[in-house]
Amino acid sequence: MTSAKHTVQLGLDRFLSTPPAETAGARLGLLCNAASVGRDLVHTRVHVKNRFGAQLTTLFSPQHGLFAEKQDNMIESGHRRDALLDLPVYSLYSDTRIPTRDMFDAIDVLIVDLQDVGTRVYTFIYTISHCMEAARAHGKKVIVLDRPNPIGGVLIEGNCLDREWASFVGRYPIPMRHGLTVGELARLFNTDFAIGCDLEVVPMEGWQRRMQFDETGLPWVAPSPNLPTPASSLVYPGQVILEGTNLSEGRGTTQPFELFGAPYLDTFQIQDVVRQAALPGMVLRPTEFEPTANKWAGEICHGFQIHVTDPQAFRPYRTSLVLLQAVIRCHGDRFKWKAPPYEYEYERMPIDLILGNGQMRHQLGSGVPVAEMEASWKADLDRFSKCRAAAFLYT
Repeated sequence: MTSAKHTVQLGLDRFLSTPPAETAGARLGLLCNAASVGRDLVHTRVHVKNRFGAQLTTLFSPQHGLFAEKQDNMIESGHRRDALLDLPVYSLYSDTRIPTRDMFDAIDVLIVDLQDVGTRVYTFIYTISHCMEAARAHGKKVIVLDRPNPIGGVLIEGNCLDREWASFVGRYPIPMRHGLTVGELARLFNTDFAIGCDLEVVPMEGWQRRMQFDETGLPWVAPSPNLPTPASSLVYPGQVILEGTNLSEGRGTTQPFELFGAPYLDTFQIQDVVRQAALPGMVLRPTEFEPTANKWAGEICHGFQIHVTDPQAFRPYRTSLVLLQAVIRCHGDRFKWKAPPYEYEYERMPIDLILGNGQMRHQLGSGVPVAEMEASWKADLDRFSKCRAAAFLYT
């Protein structure tokens, strides 16, 4: 489907044209990665260097590295030097995920320009939260350059994380699909979750909450290796659950998260089970694929591709929970939950960390209807909806 294009001006554009007063003469750090580009596809670090010269002293990178070169989870990237600008690059997915005092010694202001994907478990937002905490501790200012939520800013979905299941894939009690931009999330973290740093968000112009990414007129650069297109980010809030199972989530293929399956899957049986479920806005197309890496590498997987036909009606979290429950029902003898480790957690089950809840794994296995689970989350979602409204930059 095609969408009308709009002209969205990024926070980066507004920052470069009218820098905040605190940047005058300040030493600048920049948290960025491969997707940190302007409309012209020139990297943010180049734009900032051209605008501020020697004031830019330090770069920082999140999970997957400065150029999103590391493919999988728990594959660390080392500290390095940027060959283009001859600046140090501190990896915040290395021996530490928390910036140290030494890393912040050469900066007065940290600029953040990262593309989020609208999903609770995406680690970039927690890297930002750790940077905000470090900035508060070391007396630095944080300026977040806002970018679109690629799956829109209206819909929220899923259970809010239980605090006892906090981890690097979920630090705060927000739902799986949070419906906020990265700048709005930073505001929420700073106030509702009491980080309390010196924070400024440079908002976009022209972005509307109902927009899908392909309506913004902006170029898509994969923020991480397995989200190559806006379509992959649209299914990600549900399909990321499969990382906690022995189902392939399509890693090692050209369509990660859109494709899923396993050698043992009977697609006809799965379709029969899910046929009566309320799964609007999508078509489930049976297919086969052979991952070149990750789970079931080199083996033929029977499965499906999720084709989203109506992004406003599609509910990724509900869809993936229904599909997962169907797999458990049809293939309980071969389906397995993935064992630790997962994202620096070595004892707790990955699925519990992803779901942010210690009971849902058992509910799914015992056949509790997904609609019944959704009803139990409503009060928490209503509370979150009120909290997030206070962080809105766009109506």
